[in-house]
Amino acid sequence: MTLGVLYMIPVSLGDDNLGKVLPAEVMQLVQNLEYFVVENEKSARRFLSTIKTKKPVRELNFQLLNEHTDDKDLPKLIAPLLAGYDIGMLSEAGCPGIADPGAALAAIAHRKGARVTPLVGPSSILLGLMASGFNGQQFTFLGYLPSDKSARISKLKDIERQSERLNQTQIFIETPYRNQHMLEDILSNCNPTTRLCIAKNVSLVTELVISKTIAEWKKSELPDLHKQPTVFLLLA
Repeated sequence: MTLGVLYMIPVSLGDDNLGKVLPAEVMQLVQNLEYFVVENEKSARRFLSTIKTKKPVRELNFQLLNEHTDDKDLPKLIAPLLAGYDIGMLSEAGCPGIADPGAALAAIAHRKGARVTPLVGPSSILLGLMASGFNGQQFTFLGYLPSDKSARISKLKDIERQSERLNQTQIFIETPYRNQHMLEDILSNCNPTTRLCIAKNVSLVTELVISKTIAEWKKSELPDLHKQPTVFLLLA
């Protein structure tokens, strides 16, 4: 039997800009899928209701893949794929496989010989880098920094040194409710000449992308980042 295809589906941060960030061809493909592996079922159902799937959302098949999923449960998530059905992978927001558990599903699909196809859509990480004015030839995405304050400060100093040594843009994210603490730690511990770009709500009407030196940020009115999806970019 021919194996199905695993489609990695980007999801907008909001429902009001899908036509801006998702090509019509992508939405048309997703509208025809019946099997989904999702990070959050509630947000996945909302997204699929917005793009108006061919089948009613209540009749679609959902399986969860998140930080609580045990590795031993991964094979059953791709069972439809092995039976010849296409599967759509949906993150809670953004691109599956980047800073979320979707990579594990893609890895097991590859091991089974199935095709994994990434679909075109928004990536706040790359969009933030594009708009930052920072080095786009050399960059590193670090994911989440430590939640412990002292460990986070130590890591910030490490990546600042790395950025200066390699002229490399350092990109990282934080749990939205800790964004303001992250910003405060960056401003308190990084060198005045180091550049910081804050990319908030990328692709939404409330989008904010601003690059300044640490010294300039300290003289400015700081944006409210609390519970706002934000990407931080640093270049020493």
